[in-house]
Amino acid sequence: MSSPSKRREMDLMKLMMSDYKVEMINDGMQEFYVEFHGPKDSPYQGGVWRIRVELPDAYPYKSPSIGFINKIYHPNVDETSGSVCLDVINQTWSPMFDLVNVFEVFLPQLLLYPNPSDPLNGEAAALMMRDRNGYDQRVKEYCERYAKPEDAGAAPEEKSSDEELSEDESASSDEEVVGKVDP
Repeated sequence: MSSPSKRREMDLMKLMMSDYKVEMINDGMQEFYVEFHGPKDSPYQGGVWRIRVELPDAYPYKSPSIGFINKIYHPNVDETSGSVCLDVINQTWSPMFDLVNVFEVFLPQLLLYPNPSDPLNGEAAALMMRDRNGYDQRVKEYCERYAKPEDAGAAPEEKSSDEELSEDESASSDEEVVGKVDP
């Protein structure tokens, strides 16, 4: 049996050789971003997300940690942090799975078959149970607003801090706030 570090290397190489765009964080092989496209024939179709993946030291015996960097509207994804409900992956995880399975099976299944009875986003779960068409419409709005290809390609630092904004962006956001406060 190969060591966890060799397995991590092999799985990462396999993911990079597939059709997924992978961007390493730091020098190690434990943290990276992957560009993920919403499944066809779903309200997420056309959406592109930047997914942060963290591999635990015990990988592949312990499942990877997965989080959406750009916003997604889904009952099992925390809207603020982007964390994916760990039970979804942990319950079915086995060392037989690899990183390609995460992006070809686990995440598409998560988006296609949300579980509103175990939500991280209570509002999304309630809307899904109450009004499926309204839920699908909200998902599509989030895709159009937050999950365009350019949203998935931006480094999270560029999106998360006012200090990182250019002067033009900073000025326009200040003007918008001032415009709303002063009628």
